[in-house]
Amino acid sequence: MTTLNEKKKFNWDNFPHTYFIISMVVAFACVLTWIVPSGTYDYKDVTINGVDRTVPIAGSFHYLTKTADNKVGLLGFLTSFQNGMIENADIIMLIFIVSGAFYVIVKTGAFHALIASTMRGLKGHDKPLLIVCFAIFATGGTLFGMLNEFNGFYPLFVGLGVALGYDALFGMAVMTLGMDIGFAVGITNPYTVVVGQTIAGLPLYSGAWFRLIVLIVFSAGGLWWIFRYGDKIKKDPSKSIMLGLEPKYSFDMTYLDQYQMTRKNVTILLDVAISITVLMIGFLHWDWGTTELTGVFILMSAIAAVIDRQSINQFFDDFLTGCEGVIFGALIVGVARAILYVLQEGQIVDTIINAGGGALQHVPAALGAEAMFVLQCLVNFMIPSGSGQAATMMPIMTPLADVIGVSRQVAVLAYQFGDGFSNTFWPTCGIMVSCGLAGVPYERWMKFFAPLFGMGFLLCMVILAIAVAIGL
Repeated sequence: MTTLNEKKKFNWDNFPHTYFIISMVVAFACVLTWIVPSGTYDYKDVTINGVDRTVPIAGSFHYLTKTADNKVGLLGFLTSFQNGMIENADIIMLIFIVSGAFYVIVKTGAFHALIASTMRGLKGHDKPLLIVCFAIFATGGTLFGMLNEFNGFYPLFVGLGVALGYDALFGMAVMTLGMDIGFAVGITNPYTVVVGQTIAGLPLYSGAWFRLIVLIVFSAGGLWWIFRYGDKIKKDPSKSIMLGLEPKYSFDMTYLDQYQMTRKNVTILLDVAISITVLMIGFLHWDWGTTELTGVFILMSAIAAVIDRQSINQFFDDFLTGCEGVIFGALIVGVARAILYVLQEGQIVDTIINAGGGALQHVPAALGAEAMFVLQCLVNFMIPSGSGQAATMMPIMTPLADVIGVSRQVAVLAYQFGDGFSNTFWPTCGIMVSCGLAGVPYERWMKFFAPLFGMGFLLCMVILAIAVAIGL
């Protein structure tokens, strides 16, 4: 007999497919291109912190004539998915190559040995280690704007989350919330703070003391939410949001007991550590990007295969098996990109931004900062880039802040919050990459994250009100 609890339990099989949901959003964007007037700002090239950027000229917005070229019809809808794949090809290949490379590493048994050794050392006291890891990710995000640089750690933390008795989403959350909270608050984030404050004409890194306090508050909240979920599923595994899905990276504790830190495993882990160190240096000092990351990971996996004495055929079979496991998560990055592609083809992105900025002029001064934050959250759906959003929005928001009586420091903070915290919410942003690498479907991430986002959204408004009250 079916119990009442079983009837109430959510059935993921009845939930619309993620690809269907995103396809419907793309279709809605196509409809908007027929309804919303096309328009654009005039742009100019400026140099910000040694980097050439194209920024809009405040007050230069003008409408464009609606033509067949900026109305996206049925053919445009159908071809937008391939165009989205093309525009996000580098990220799609990043997911494939990182997953393939790490699957090769996993097959050597080195990660099994590392996690088994770690678990034996912790003796059940895993939370201190997880807090330290969270803090490391948050520090990288807040000081250096590090996000993609940490992508290679997803397989390890997903596997660790499963091995500790939690699930894949738990392991993903330690990484994702850590680095995204750090990035959003951005004490010295070069992609948001530096660009935003430079355009706003503020002293570089000013207000850092306030952002440090905010970082501590949000980090505490993020850790509370992660451990709250973790404790719940440890007591009752049936409450796991990942229930019914086989984790991409799984390390069973009883199975791990047979693994020891042999010389071979230590050498392979040293290969991984050196590779990641080289990547960190490359990102920070050599202007590397995702293309160089993939090259390093291919070399790292090849060296690991040689150390493990794998045959050439085994190496490529394992690499391709790793790629096969993330087809869903990799391709969805391109499907989601189709949304932005359609909005850009319809030339309505600037129109929406201009309308939002115009609406802010009629907002009471007491709510000006909060309104800016809401607008930045919405804009991040269309401009999923921290520096890109700063270059687009701050030339418009800076004079607007002066008009409505909000300090420029608070205007930059509202932009940071709006950009950073919605990165883990909108399907057009980096969360799709994280889900792809971790093997966690976007809709399941949202079931975990949406309530926290709602609470964080309200907290951001309170913090902005405090910033205004103290004259930040």
